[in-house]
Amino acid sequence: MKAIGHIYTDLPEKFGVPRQSGLAPSLFGKIVFEPEYRVKDAVRGLEGFSHIWLLWEFSEAKEVKGDKWQPTVRPPRLGGNKRMGVFATRSPFRPNNIGLSAVKIEKIDTECENAPVIFVSGVDMMNGTPLFDIKPYLPAADCIPEASGGFTEVNEFHVLAVSFPENLLKKLPEKKRAGAIELLSLDPRPAYIKDAERIFGIAYADYNIKFTVEGDTLIVTEVEKT
Repeated sequence: MKAIGHIYTDLPEKFGVPRQSGLAPSLFGKIVFEPEYRVKDAVRGLEGFSHIWLLWEFSEAKEVKGDKWQPTVRPPRLGGNKRMGVFATRSPFRPNNIGLSAVKIEKIDTECENAPVIFVSGVDMMNGTPLFDIKPYLPAADCIPEASGGFTEVNEFHVLAVSFPENLLKKLPEKKRAGAIELLSLDPRPAYIKDAERIFGIAYADYNIKFTVEGDTLIVTEVEKT
């Protein structure tokens, strides 16, 4: 397969990227097609849908050439210590490093430079992630209310309270603040690290946000322009 385009987001590094789409509704992305696919007719009718599926590449998780695939992985939802079958998880380390995300359409611009450009929210992809395909989300078929969630039902997403001092929050552009707080609340730390004294740093937009975690509260300690 070849990329039909790329998505551009405020997440320049793997560390801190939400583990699923939709967890941080204020994280935005811009889909720009490759020249071959910059055809307005290709998105005709898409404006009638609220959400789309993105089929994309875990471009920063490619295995070293010659390495064998592993049948089990350590899901963060299980603390990073218990193994599950790779096909029972959404781990990026898979035989084919393909991701699947449902995102919300904010706007489809058919008049701008490089049109058509699709603006979306609720992203869980790094800046520059290659896209293989786009499909409309169909509520009648894609939503299965009675579906079971396996081990994820026992281990719900852990959300932290975020203490973001006003003087530090103001260092971020106003339109970036909600996304930053949502991102931090998802506990960006590796599941196996729970050191309350350790200072972490997460890259977001053009900033490096430093923080510590005490119990169930994440405390922002510094915001630096990169």
